[in-house]
Amino acid sequence: MTSIVPTESAQVAGPTPRNSAVRTGRPTRTAPAPLAPRARLLPSLAAVYRAQLSRARVARIPLLFVATFQSVGIMVLMRGVVDGGAEARAVVAGSSVLVVAFVALNLLAQYFGQLRAGGGLDHYATLPVPPAAVVLGAAGAYASFTVPGTIVTAVAGSALFGLPMTHLWVLVAVIPLSGAALSGLGAALGLLAPRQELATLLGQLGMSAALLLGVLPAERLPAPVGWARDLLPSTYGVEALSRSFDAHPDWAVVALDLAVCAAVGVLSLAVATWAYRRAAVR
Repeated sequence: MTSIVPTESAQVAGPTPRNSAVRTGRPTRTAPAPLAPRARLLPSLAAVYRAQLSRARVARIPLLFVATFQSVGIMVLMRGVVDGGAEARAVVAGSSVLVVAFVALNLLAQYFGQLRAGGGLDHYATLPVPPAAVVLGAAGAYASFTVPGTIVTAVAGSALFGLPMTHLWVLVAVIPLSGAALSGLGAALGLLAPRQELATLLGQLGMSAALLLGVLPAERLPAPVGWARDLLPSTYGVEALSRSFDAHPDWAVVALDLAVCAAVGVLSLAVATWAYRRAAVR
């Protein structure tokens, strides 16, 4: 039977590329698939923040109640020895920021210590998110969680000591700035601690320092203890809130205290990010 395919066409067509590769023994080269772009900071930060906030909303509500009850109880006890004036302002301001210290410093140190001990950092390390997004997202969630308790404590303390509530809007700046400073410190303590138990201990010691150095009036502290108070990140948030209870606050000094608190917050969060990178590669 005569073929209808011309001889020249059959010779030009030749073998298929696959057969050619098999006959020559050389594998075919294919272009590598492009990798997905690395997640940007802000979308990653928002995702981590929402995840941490939903987790904290379920697991931390009882602890937030304890933190608020503890701060209100301290103010009730101090009411017996402090009548008013600058000392009353210091007690109310320190007790209000103590709620932030309990959650943002103490609980966050325990959380990152547990995360490191349980291998949870390996999960975050496999995600294509910047390390800063993990630290900032968790710190922001824990700091946001302190808002109701801090407001309740400040209002209750103002009513208990007869302080004016006109300038309590300063909490809008005090809570996030103090929360950033204390959250960064808590995250760094949890990530740098070699053991989970040590991270819990450091978190408890940090909260105790915020209690003793923040609630007690600065005028009654010895000079060396006063120097340690100046090194505590939450001190400047306490000072800003305390000055806002004056009849005519010096807003320049309040702004300066908030600026120092913001600078300390940036520094502590940067240290926490470095500690996260260090712990994630080990």
